[in-house]
Amino acid sequence: MIALAIAVAVALVLILVASSVKIIGQAEVMVVERLGRFDRIARSGLNLLVPFVERPRTIDVRYLESDVAGVRKLVAGSTSRIDLREQVLNFPSQPVITKDNVTIDIDAVLYYRIADPQKATYSVTNLPYALETLTRTTLRNIVGDMELDATLTSRDVINKKMRDVIEEASIGWGVDVTRVELQSIEPPRDIQQSMELQMRAERERRASVTNAEAGKRAAILESEGQRESQVRKAEGERDANVLRAQGMAEARLAIAHAEAEAIGLISAALPEGQAAMYLLSLKYLEALPLLTQGKGTTIFLPAEASGVMGALGGLREMLSATGHSRDEDSAAPARSPGTRSATSSGLGYPSGPKALGGGSDKGGSSSGS
Repeated sequence: MIALAIAVAVALVLILVASSVKIIGQAEVMVVERLGRFDRIARSGLNLLVPFVERPRTIDVRYLESDVAGVRKLVAGSTSRIDLREQVLNFPSQPVITKDNVTIDIDAVLYYRIADPQKATYSVTNLPYALETLTRTTLRNIVGDMELDATLTSRDVINKKMRDVIEEASIGWGVDVTRVELQSIEPPRDIQQSMELQMRAERERRASVTNAEAGKRAAILESEGQRESQVRKAEGERDANVLRAQGMAEARLAIAHAEAEAIGLISAALPEGQAAMYLLSLKYLEALPLLTQGKGTTIFLPAEASGVMGALGGLREMLSATGHSRDEDSAAPARSPGTRSATSSGLGYPSGPKALGGGSDKGGSSSGS
């Protein structure tokens, strides 16, 4: 009997010690009530509570827990230790109707931190549930004013609006909302198929436009290249013609100067007035081979080419020698009347019957007739 009483006393002492001695970890606090009324906030470290007078106040919490199969599920509970670290409130996706009457499923996640433990304990009954409900209603209000395309492309705008609204409402709860994120937005299956078809058509259109622009640009570049090539070719031909003309002009000038110097040297080497006859004879000799090169060419030459060349070369001498011949004829002895001088005739043939074949006077007369 005494042993039983001692055991009961020891158990009571242990219970009293366990209920009065509290060790709180780092970044945790505990709301302590005395006789059902808020007394103080116990910080990290060793804290002593008066038995049966002071007790910690519990709050509701929600957290994700994974089972053996790896499936994560949301678990609700209560604890007397308030965690001051940033916490994540993840809840299942919910259907939301957009402005153009399209129902989509949105999965959102909320990050918050308890800034005032006293308000978080006494200002709201169930803080996680209140935050979840506020997030759902805010999300529905924001997405309800937006169309489907704007909803899918404006996640940052939705996140900012939700954070502003939730933070304004949760200030009185002692909660600091750090950020709100949309994890996924899933439209219905038929809408997804329509969007995929539209996206494929849009990409094909962009590809066609890009190919057309590329072909147009290539054609423009090709035409510009051809035009520039033709312009450069024309400029090159023009410059070549100019240079060729300048070269021909300089060559003709050089030839003319050389011919002038040659004529000057020839005039200086020959007697006065013989340069023109010399050049004329030289051109005649140069033209003779050219006349014989063509097929079917008929060339008429004088009977005595040497006589012609002599005539061309000694025309002046012949003219000057005429007077001397006359003087010699007057001083020469008298000849037969039937014979003509070769010098006076200039032909070199004798006259008279003997020249015609040696016939009689009658025959000569008849031949003459």
